[in-house]
Amino acid sequence: MFFVVSKVLSYLLNPLFWIFTLMVIAYFVRKTKLSRNLLLISIIAFYFFSNRFICDEFVNRWEVDLIKNSSTKFQFDVGIVLTGDILSYDYYFDRLVFREQADRLLQAIDLYRQGKIKKILLTGGSGQLVMRDQMEAAFMRNFALKIGIPENDILIDSSSDNTYQNAVFTKRLLNKCYPKPGKYLLITSAMHMRRSFSVFTKAGIDVVPYSTSKTTRLRIFNFDHLFLPHLNSFEHWSVLIHEWIGYLVYRMMGYL
Repeated sequence: MFFVVSKVLSYLLNPLFWIFTLMVIAYFVRKTKLSRNLLLISIIAFYFFSNRFICDEFVNRWEVDLIKNSSTKFQFDVGIVLTGDILSYDYYFDRLVFREQADRLLQAIDLYRQGKIKKILLTGGSGQLVMRDQMEAAFMRNFALKIGIPENDILIDSSSDNTYQNAVFTKRLLNKCYPKPGKYLLITSAMHMRRSFSVFTKAGIDVVPYSTSKTTRLRIFNFDHLFLPHLNSFEHWSVLIHEWIGYLVYRMMGYL
């Protein structure tokens, strides 16, 4: 039930949904003054959430910074990769489809090739209300095998649907494979790292954060970046608000 509610809420937390709702209400409201006020609010909201500079300022304060590979000087027993929009499988064309967060998997493979992590743990099931057969961790494992990573160096949890389950199921798997505590590297997006790091720490897994897919960089002061609307900002806001709400709910549930 918690999983279903969280997915439904994620759709409702998109600023575009709010703006669209305001515009629809403004259209049907009979009172001219109220209708104009609602329309004005929707215009202001559209500009605020579409402004890349404003969006970057908020996102930058939430994302966990990347670390240089040279800073990762010692070897980790396991690199823990959290799934989530990394890849899916197109059954019609019989091929893997790499998605926005594929950087998580690619960074883990690179670290493995460098010898900085001994094994790769892939954690995550479908994570969707529909297409429950899209088991991301299993697809990632198949890809890793194809490119020559030995089967013995891949650990997998393909049952978890959210970050809390990622941590719980990973803990069980690590306890089984490593009776004595090892050194673990947590690999996920910079936007998701703050919540996932707290959850894994709460679950009793001592991890070092290794962020990927950072949304923001240095401040940009170009005219278009400062003033012109951009649709990508809505997506970034949607993910950020999802993380804010997720962090708050997880705090209330005692998950972090």
